[in-house]
Amino acid sequence: MHPRVLEVTERLIARSRATRERYLHMIRGAASDGPMRGKLQCANFAHGVASCGTEDKQSLKMMNAANVAIVSSYNDMLSAHQPYEHYPEQIKQALREIGSVGQFAGGVPAMCDGVTQGEPGMELGIASREVIAMSTAIALSHNMFDATLCLGICDKIVPGLLMGALRFGHLPTLFVPGGPMPSGISNKEKADVRQRYAEGKATREELLDTEMKSYHSPGTCTFYGTANTNQLLMEVMGLHLPGASFVNPYTPLRDALTREAAHQVTRMTKQSGQFMPLGEIVDERSLVNSIVALHATGGSTNHTLHMPAIAMAAGIILTWQDMADLSDVVPTLTHVYPNGKADINHFQAAGGMSFLIRELLEAGLLHENVNTVAGFGLSRYTQEPFLENGKLVWREGPIESLDQDILRPVARPFSAEGGLRVMEGNLGRGVMKVSAVAPEHQIVEAPALVFQDQQDLADAFKAGKLERDFIAVMRFQGPRSNGMPELHKMTPFLGVLQDRGFKVALVTDGRMSGASGKIPAAIHVCPEAFDGGPLALIRDGDIIRLDGVKGTLHVLVEAAELAAREPAIGLLDNGVGCGRELFGFMRMAFSSAEQGASAFTSGLETLK
Repeated sequence: MHPRVLEVTERLIARSRATRERYLHMIRGAASDGPMRGKLQCANFAHGVASCGTEDKQSLKMMNAANVAIVSSYNDMLSAHQPYEHYPEQIKQALREIGSVGQFAGGVPAMCDGVTQGEPGMELGIASREVIAMSTAIALSHNMFDATLCLGICDKIVPGLLMGALRFGHLPTLFVPGGPMPSGISNKEKADVRQRYAEGKATREELLDTEMKSYHSPGTCTFYGTANTNQLLMEVMGLHLPGASFVNPYTPLRDALTREAAHQVTRMTKQSGQFMPLGEIVDERSLVNSIVALHATGGSTNHTLHMPAIAMAAGIILTWQDMADLSDVVPTLTHVYPNGKADINHFQAAGGMSFLIRELLEAGLLHENVNTVAGFGLSRYTQEPFLENGKLVWREGPIESLDQDILRPVARPFSAEGGLRVMEGNLGRGVMKVSAVAPEHQIVEAPALVFQDQQDLADAFKAGKLERDFIAVMRFQGPRSNGMPELHKMTPFLGVLQDRGFKVALVTDGRMSGASGKIPAAIHVCPEAFDGGPLALIRDGDIIRLDGVKGTLHVLVEAAELAAREPAIGLLDNGVGCGRELFGFMRMAFSSAEQGASAFTSGLETLK
């Protein structure tokens, strides 16, 4: 093992020892020697099976059958989740084939950042993760189940499902992906048209045509944003079947993997004799593996919020510094948009997960000695699924990349380090994704232009007021201020200015898109302006230095002058309309970005 990976793992174990032990005590105490439904009173049990058919009722009376909870994010408006319409019946039938039962335990909401970008609904994004976690807990609260299948894909859905399921960590749990849509128009062409539209050089009709050729069918969007990062991390953590992440929807292989997921989760139950609950899979080693994979692929910055929140749900205290220290030694092995021109289907064709995991294992950058839904040891994930005469089999994946412009071996990386930098200075602490930023743009020193709304920046651009070097300070966008929306709406305008030769950057207490790319951006800055963080003291014209090489973020103003300033006040009408007022209580409970922007504690801090 690489010494830095071991060092971070060991300090994570040491730091989390008390809360992790309490977590394990909690889930081991919740585990039952036999099916939990067998301990319910007769009236409770009767309520739980009343809607079942005769065959399923009879099976559930027999305590050697497994009852699998299906928790799904299905809706037919969002392309990534539309294929889940058919999964419950496929799963139930697969379970009946082996004498077990599946019950649709509950649905969770699934909002799309792509639809809500720049709209008021975007401010519900982080809150939706917490609602999904709570919805998952409610679905599992009936204590009727021996195992769980979680059906989720996109930005907040997978983290929310995992956070909720970890509170029922005594249950074997397997995540069932839906797969990416087939490739449409290239991501580069899409980005080019967006920038031309921002400049007034493309019509709305051209833009709409391009967007619809990009997002064109059921399945996950094909760029490497938060949704596909979710899938990659779930596989590296051993929560997917090997090779399941990036198989397209509505294909025979996809259907076979869904059926196998149903079978496999029953093999992990107490009844099977091979009991492997979720809480014993998600541990310090699997979390470190997920961060290594995040860096090696230049994954979404949203996971600097999600992974600490997921870790906390398992009684583990993960910090940005842990993540940054791993980034220093993990090479970047992929170039997938926005870090390159390829999409996730091209990554899959070039060698995909099996090649990536093999390379990282052989370099000592991943822990092999981990529990997974496929058994003990991550080396199982160097295999790929295939259909042979209609039967699902796994074979060793390619030992060489089929396209080194997309996927490379550790011996020939795109970069010697990963894609994340912790930014720190007198403006607070934040993160920057450097993997998609050209080296000549990673250091910017320029006057601040302060904004509190994305539309204000867009209006200033259209009025020709931004034709200069500047650093946009977009404040009062943190979790407690307005729910921490993604700020992707600004990207085309800043991209145009950078292409025109201006030095531009962004500093914000909000989020950028999981597809954030070439603009240097210090994001997730905390303390946030709403809590009196330093961003609330910045004025137009202050010189800010953002150094993505050294990881520093400073305003070049004397400390005494800065301290004497009156903090700015956020928008007074924040959080009203589009349902945002329903989540005011949750915004007040959100932790800092570095703590996951979560409304929850682990509940383990004082548990004896």
